[in-house]
Amino acid sequence: MTGPEIVVVGASWGGLVALSRLFSSLPPDFRVPVVVVQHRGKHADNLLVSLLQDVTPLRVVDVEDKEPLVSQSVYIAPANYHMLVEKGHLSLTTDPMVRFSRPSIDVTFSSAGDAYVGAAIGVVLTGANDDGSRGLRHIVDRGGRAIVQDPATAESSVMPLAARRRVPEAIVIPLDEIAPLLVEMVGSEPAQARSAAG
Repeated sequence: MTGPEIVVVGASWGGLVALSRLFSSLPPDFRVPVVVVQHRGKHADNLLVSLLQDVTPLRVVDVEDKEPLVSQSVYIAPANYHMLVEKGHLSLTTDPMVRFSRPSIDVTFSSAGDAYVGAAIGVVLTGANDDGSRGLRHIVDRGGRAIVQDPATAESSVMPLAARRRVPEAIVIPLDEIAPLLVEMVGSEPAQARSAAG
């Protein structure tokens, strides 16, 4: 069995603070791409990209269609597009809103579960609706792993509570413990094998 090949993160209300704390704690050599869906208005600018780039050594990317996925990078869904994970790259669509959202966390998560069967990690953070719970369920049903921010540490607990209900086997931990867990999960064995080979 191979290790994780992609991490997908969903956030809504309170997401900027949560994402900043998460990415400031990931190391510069984090070896898998991280794909982020943060709910925002359809006319939102790309300020989120620059704000996150200020707190992380990883490369932060405002996604364009057919954006290739590479390690040590964080990919931010652009406003007013759904973002689909495909093997090795991301694509954008203007399909109708899903549960009043575009980008939709569920859409991105479900596509990641299909593109990286058994090799995706889904992370649901703070938010004021239930987007992400269905997609997280799909990731787990396709053999992936699920992490949910402890609702007690979320600015809005609605989204993590919904994810925990739909995916009871998810790992539920405080926000500040998520980055160390991701490093551990993505972690040592593939990186050691890579360095030994290189």
